[in-house]
Amino acid sequence: MQAVTVNLPEPLYERLARRASKMHRTVEAELVEAAAMLVPEEPDELPADMAEAIAALHLLDDEALWRAARSCLAPQKAADLEDLHIKRQGEGLSSSEAEALETLMREYTRTMLVRSRATALLKQRGHDVSGLRQQHER
Repeated sequence: MQAVTVNLPEPLYERLARRASKMHRTVEAELVEAAAMLVPEEPDELPADMAEAIAALHLLDDEALWRAARSCLAPQKAADLEDLHIKRQGEGLSSSEAEALETLMREYTRTMLVRSRATALLKQRGHDVSGLRQQHER
């Protein structure tokens, strides 16, 4: 690893130091991990709208991340999604229904991606996120 000096604003350094302390790591290790998360190996892995949905999550405070980690598809949309899946398996879908299903699946995927990323960030910040899994299994 190449040694590089980086000047950080004091509040950012303090946040990294607190996080490093919670995780029993060095500030350098925290900074390297944070940079690695921001610069993906394959920038085109996700469609643009999905990448945009998670791009700034790391900037959110913990309270906002908890809200994102608990987010879910609206109940009516979830019911519509399930109904369309069942109909597709049974009798097939019209073109407008297939389009609606695709739209709902994209929204569901986006919601799951945001939820997963927010949960990962909370865990990285030292929070116990085990309750989130139980909450979504109900």
